[in-house]
Amino acid sequence: METPVDPGVSGPVNLMDPEFMKDPFGTYSRLREQAPLVRASFFGRGTPIWIATRYDDVKTVLSDSRFVNNPAHVPGLEVENIRDRELKARGIPEEYGKYILDSILDADGADHLRLRKLVSRTFTARRVGELRPRVEEITEGLLDRLPGLAENGVVDLIEHFAYPLPITVICELVGIPEDDRPQWREWGKALVTLESDGMADALREMIAHIHDLIGRRRAAPTDDLLTGLIRTHDEDGDRLSDTEMVTLVLTLVLAGHETTAHLIGNGTAALLTHPDQLALLKGDPAMTPRAVHELMRWCGPVQMTRLRYATEDLEIGGMPVRKGEPVVAVLVGANYDPREFDDPERLDITREPDRRKENHVGFGHGLHYCLGAALARQEGEVAFEALFRRFPDLSLAVPPAELERQLMPGSWRLARLPVRL
Repeated sequence: METPVDPGVSGPVNLMDPEFMKDPFGTYSRLREQAPLVRASFFGRGTPIWIATRYDDVKTVLSDSRFVNNPAHVPGLEVENIRDRELKARGIPEEYGKYILDSILDADGADHLRLRKLVSRTFTARRVGELRPRVEEITEGLLDRLPGLAENGVVDLIEHFAYPLPITVICELVGIPEDDRPQWREWGKALVTLESDGMADALREMIAHIHDLIGRRRAAPTDDLLTGLIRTHDEDGDRLSDTEMVTLVLTLVLAGHETTAHLIGNGTAALLTHPDQLALLKGDPAMTPRAVHELMRWCGPVQMTRLRYATEDLEIGGMPVRKGEPVVAVLVGANYDPREFDDPERLDITREPDRRKENHVGFGHGLHYCLGAALARQEGEVAFEALFRRFPDLSLAVPPAELERQLMPGSWRLARLPVRL
């Protein structure tokens, strides 16, 4: 059995350290080679957690039924809910925090399957395939407008392309009216800030908005996911409570555009700074699906999963994890693990994914595998193919070192992506 690495006098790794967040790929890779599990903390305070960074260990944490997302489901112990503690520390009232803490992303077992079943039909490969013409139409329309948005020949691709595409698609699917979508973009920004006031205000406004929208949809049903959820709720409240319905809408809209937007942003920046890979893609657009997989591995926007709590004493990578202890699976550590990927730090869009399934874990793994993965991949494929077809001379408007990142723990995102068309 391996023993934990002594983190030294500095204590557990602080996942909120700005220097840590500036180079998460390198930092997690170094930690991965220290030990299978390393102690860490958020904000350098509170209960230390374990972080798992090796490919096999990450997949184990995400698929082993002995781990749960909700600490209340650890039998026989009162386990601190670390996310609840952090929300309270940031001034989020309990009446709003429940919409963050009790989502489909946090549910375990039968509750998770019940909620997932209610929305999964919207995200099947067949339904997503049927959406492709509409995704292409939205993409072409956004690209039509790009030249008119340029200032001195420069346009921000995050603001005017990477965000509008996925938020338009997911809002159409869920049933968010067009006039409300810019406000959702602003709420999304507020929720990922580290400023407490902005987050609390955004949560309160979003929840009120969803309740109002539910009332409007009851009065005038349409063919969208929200109408279907209302019908389920009204016919059988035991299958979907009022809070769960609001939380599902909140989660689906936010998760359905934030990560895809930054996959498009990160991926575009990666291709523009790797001209050999971009040339391969331009030369053979049929490689785009493989390129999306590689970009999700190499610069995916989600770097770690939610906390998982051990329901019994167990081992990960030969190291002991005690009942009730929290573990975070670090996706970027797994995706850069040389035990699984040859020369993992090299961007290579010709990497052949496992023919049975993708071998990266950018969309997670196990029961909580990303519900919208097929939609995100499709949006990425359409976005990259159309962008470089329409603007073959696209280039960065600033040196790569000057690209500004939003320093968010567990996330890899550009604040802006200034390009010349």
